[in-house]
Amino acid sequence: MSDASPALLLLSLEAVIIAVTDEAPRVLTVLGPDAADALPSGPMDVARHQTIERGVRDWVEQQTGLPLGYVEQLYTFGDRDRDPRERELGARVVSSAYLALVREQPLPARWSDCYAYLPWEDWREGRPVLIDKDLKPHLRRWAGREHRRRERADLVFGFDGAPWDPERTLERYELLWEAGAVGEALRDRGEGQAAPSSGRAMAMDHRRILATALGRLRGKLKYRPVVFELLPPEFTLGQLQRSVEALAGARVHKQNFRRLIESAGLVEGTGRLDHATGGRPAELFRFRHEVFRERPAPGVYFPGAWWGR
Repeated sequence: MSDASPALLLLSLEAVIIAVTDEAPRVLTVLGPDAADALPSGPMDVARHQTIERGVRDWVEQQTGLPLGYVEQLYTFGDRDRDPRERELGARVVSSAYLALVREQPLPARWSDCYAYLPWEDWREGRPVLIDKDLKPHLRRWAGREHRRRERADLVFGFDGAPWDPERTLERYELLWEAGAVGEALRDRGEGQAAPSSGRAMAMDHRRILATALGRLRGKLKYRPVVFELLPPEFTLGQLQRSVEALAGARVHKQNFRRLIESAGLVEGTGRLDHATGGRPAELFRFRHEVFRERPAPGVYFPGAWWGR
């Protein structure tokens, strides 16, 4: 029989809470270790929390004042040394992260633009300059003569003619961390030099969790009407389009997008007009819940709707 001490495990609960406001995808953050931006989080209390989801809801409401509606489990993160509490408590910290979509409201927490943390993901005005100006040279130096490193960078960042896959958000962040191109790499390993314009750092591995959430949302645009969780009950097609673009990080072809949204039966007109558009009044629409019975994958991604894909 081994006389080694039993391993201790701490289950931490994190929440990625996303809203779209003024054409920006925004994430709710609180003050984390070393005054860094952090996701709302807290430990699982097995005596108080009947379920993991209940624990997430309790911590979010306690830290931000926001009662959550629909949430879904995002991913479980359990890499060694990902959390400073491992050294302090002598325990392995595993995080169960959840994703929630809400409409922004004033809270005693901060809403921040997701692209302040992941600036290379926003292609709405074209390929971000920082990719080729800052990140590519840094990754080329890191790869050196190693073919596999260089090929990996080419594929995830779309270098030298490789296609850009908007859903590979986690792979891009993890590559930058491995290459020492983001601030968290400096903090976690005490080595490397962050690339210029590599985005705002977050506490622990919370930027990695945010990247995971953004990739999940972009994938779900294809087959689930998740974007309607971010809109009021009645909205204009312009508001819908801008919300989709904010999450996708890309512009859509306006006429194709609207024609396909309506023909797919995702929305229906209300007969009322929005006079606050600053121009010609726009018709108000609402989401058709009947679409769940009519289509197996009622998403808002359609071939031909996107620019530059």
